[in-house]
Amino acid sequence: SAISQFNRSEDTAWFSVSTSFVHVVQSAQRISELSLGAYDITLGPLVELWGFGAKMTADGQDLVPSDNDIAAVLATLGYGKLTVQEQPPALRKALPELRIDLSSIAKGYAVDVIADYLESAGAQDYLVEIGGELRASGLSARQDDWRIAVEKPVVGERSIQRVIALKDMSVATSGDYRNFFEQQGKRYSHMIDAKTGKPVTHNLASVTVLSPKAMDADGWATALMALGEDAGYELADQQNIAAYFIYRDGSGVFQTKETKAFTKIAGSNV
Repeated sequence: SAISQFNRSEDTAWFSVSTSFVHVVQSAQRISELSLGAYDITLGPLVELWGFGAKMTADGQDLVPSDNDIAAVLATLGYGKLTVQEQPPALRKALPELRIDLSSIAKGYAVDVIADYLESAGAQDYLVEIGGELRASGLSARQDDWRIAVEKPVVGERSIQRVIALKDMSVATSGDYRNFFEQQGKRYSHMIDAKTGKPVTHNLASVTVLSPKAMDADGWATALMALGEDAGYELADQQNIAAYFIYRDGSGVFQTKETKAFTKIAGSNV
């Protein structure tokens, strides 16, 4: 694929890609800038260092990396080391070892591509879902708004926290409850803090984002999850992002809060 070719390449010259590739990377870079780097598509090597990546070992590789290892990897990362060009469409890395990982936004983009195709074919009522990222248009088979459940962020439990009525809208959720490991009683989330190079330490369990485009919902859900229930909420409110946060209070009990933009779209609990 173009991504693996770009990641393998140690050339710092312009690397030709498709227009759609540039579109996805530009969207990711915009979220990185607005989130002040909390969201970063170059963090893959850090995720792998912590044992959460594609190279994750069968036993979960429950090892906490040393500060030196983290610092060495951090020095090779950063969305600012990646440049995007529209015409001709191309990417450029400032360091030969820079790699990108679009898994936090690609599913949303794929949902949009399918939805746009359906619309171009004349479809008005549809629901597209890939890996939990959704885009709904028109009405369901019951001639009603699409009803989408937000899952309770509990390991091994499939229960509903809230149901949202959706029309002409996308939804994406990011959470810390499926991908983590525990060592010596401490829980390590797969969500990495780009500044420290270590898993985030806030109390946010999951965040759900609504947006017309699934790609934006997907990327923003990851960004807000990295920021946490306070900084994430503040940024979402400031950027008029429709976001719903489920977090643990001091006693470990789940609490929720949502931005004004979310309430406006989702209304009261249905």
